[in-house]
Amino acid sequence: MQAQTLAAQYDVVVVGGGLVGASFALNLAQQTRDSGYSILVVEAVDSKNFDQQPSFDSRSTALSFGSRQIFETMKLWSAIAPLVEPIVEIQVSDRGHFGRTTLSSAEQGVEALGYVIENRELGGVLSEAMQASSVVNLLAPAKISQIKPCQSGMELTLARDEQLTRLSAKLVVLADGGRSSICKNLGIDQTQTDYGQHAIITNVAFEKPHLGVAFERFTESGPLAVLPLADFQGSNRGSLVWTVSELSRAELLSCDEEIFRSRLTQYFGERLGRILQIGQRVAYPLSLTLAREQIRPGLVLLGNVAHTLHPVAGQGLNLALRDSAALVHQLVSAKAQGVSPGEMKILQAYLELQNQDQSESVLFTDQTVKLFSNDRWAQRAIRKLGLLGLELLPSVRSRFAQSAMGLKP
Repeated sequence: MQAQTLAAQYDVVVVGGGLVGASFALNLAQQTRDSGYSILVVEAVDSKNFDQQPSFDSRSTALSFGSRQIFETMKLWSAIAPLVEPIVEIQVSDRGHFGRTTLSSAEQGVEALGYVIENRELGGVLSEAMQASSVVNLLAPAKISQIKPCQSGMELTLARDEQLTRLSAKLVVLADGGRSSICKNLGIDQTQTDYGQHAIITNVAFEKPHLGVAFERFTESGPLAVLPLADFQGSNRGSLVWTVSELSRAELLSCDEEIFRSRLTQYFGERLGRILQIGQRVAYPLSLTLAREQIRPGLVLLGNVAHTLHPVAGQGLNLALRDSAALVHQLVSAKAQGVSPGEMKILQAYLELQNQDQSESVLFTDQTVKLFSNDRWAQRAIRKLGLLGLELLPSVRSRFAQSAMGLKP
């Protein structure tokens, strides 16, 4: 619900109402609806124009099967399901070299390996759910102009309508993206590995239907992925994420559609027939960014502000949702124990719970980028053996698929 008046203190204040912040707030509200946390979400974008929220943009996200389970727990999957396109098969190949493998939902005994949804569609569901919630208080537009530790957690100064308001929170959940000014003001440093790559992102119309197949094709410049999208006005759509060098980025953004279509066909082939149409092209620089601290007394970082990953394995939002669910689990436990949600023992328990998941996701993504983004002989040999092993050994392929689906033991 839209916050009309503000309390002097909240149990939890979420900074950022994008995909991660909104998902966390709604999950916490659902899991504690009986015992009750007071929750405030502070978002810089006006709630009437949430389609302008940066994480609700034209990009698409591949939600893992594990993320579906999280949204089911939140009672939101029924609203999301009509908007997604299921991934029933993933074809992995290495351009110009021997070696490929196929992961299928039938082999794994699930309805789908994952689900592709446009960010603006998912954002629409989450923003509507926040507006309809009787527990989540949404303050938008508003910004945090100052934040500092206090005895009971964090003291915040909110700026809205050119007015400043002070309030306190037992726990502040920082989910305002990878370029968080609050993070910088708090002196939380980040480590960054620049991959020297950019992701060209656009929607593509193909001659043939995708039939729920996602393609991950590795090239000498980096991975190229085509994810299945729901048909639009009779067109067979796919979401393209093409990793290229800085030099290629400038060329591919500026060239006309015919040249772009020709270059894409050269790298992707005609697996879905001819390329009929190319949507608006945008590019994003790619890097691995990790916060040196994810928790402090009364503070926890979620989403890109905690870890920004390369999109090669589609782990970014899915890892953030798993982090979010793990944090909610600890906060439910804190409520049952009568402990403040900002206590370090609660936040430390959360971080210990997610440490392995985060480390494995970061390592897998980083090593995949480095292994599949060059054409050296040694790396080529490892790629061939890896893809061959996945194809010939069902047990290895199953373990790989379980990890891709976000199903952790």
